[in-house]
Amino acid sequence: MSDFGKLSIVGTPIGNFSDFSFRGVETLRNSDFIACEDTRVTAKLLMKFDIKNPLLSYYKPKEQEKSEKIISLLLEGKNVALVSDAGMPCVSDPGYILVKKCYEQDIPVEVIPGANAAVCAVALSGLEAARFSFEGFLPVDKKERSERLSEVRNMPHTLVFYEAPHKLKTTLDDLAEFLGEERKTALCRELTKLHEEVIRGSLGELKRLYEENEPRGEFVIVIEGKSSEKQTFSAEEAAALAKKLIAEGEKASDACKEAAKITGVSKREIYSLIVEE
Repeated sequence: MSDFGKLSIVGTPIGNFSDFSFRGVETLRNSDFIACEDTRVTAKLLMKFDIKNPLLSYYKPKEQEKSEKIISLLLEGKNVALVSDAGMPCVSDPGYILVKKCYEQDIPVEVIPGANAAVCAVALSGLEAARFSFEGFLPVDKKERSERLSEVRNMPHTLVFYEAPHKLKTTLDDLAEFLGEERKTALCRELTKLHEEVIRGSLGELKRLYEENEPRGEFVIVIEGKSSEKQTFSAEEAAALAKKLIAEGEKASDACKEAAKITGVSKREIYSLIVEE
């Protein structure tokens, strides 16, 4: 029997404290330490349930360094609960590195289920839920972002993205550009909170909606998969996509290659249209 402590991955409410499970509360109460992203956010949760256990700061920029300290405590026999600001640790939140290190040291790990924004949004969306791909937050780097969207654009199953309000307009523009404005979409905002809302429409309609309205709250974007019907692009549309990639910093040859891959129009034809202008 190991004398090591146990790491408990605890899912926390994504907005409504009433969603926190009895098991989650008890796990936090019985842990020697609680590792969290933002001590101020977690302190509010602990106050709600009258939990006074000490907090350890554990956030992405310092995840490697903080993991070492937590591993030391676990090896000493201390039990540690890992939480994120909202939802499930390790899923678009810190945690993966710590869990991996625990397995390397044969430290026991358990999970306490909790609310998850992606799953809740898929259920609320009214779109196909049998299969979906969780993509989290899109990369900020333009080239990486284009590559990711190129990867997922032909997937036949539902796509799920997270986005912050100040980046929503740009993300909707990019999604409409790569996936097509006709795709059915559900924007789920402020899930489980007072102003929970689901806005449904095509990507193009939702893009235009937020050109005129300022986004508020945290968003989960749920988009239908690509139809089995083959989408066709004109040479002019392919050239327009290549020019957009060039404006974002791509070399002309790379932009034409990427546009050809996405649209099916030949690279030579795309390049010739760009050179003519």
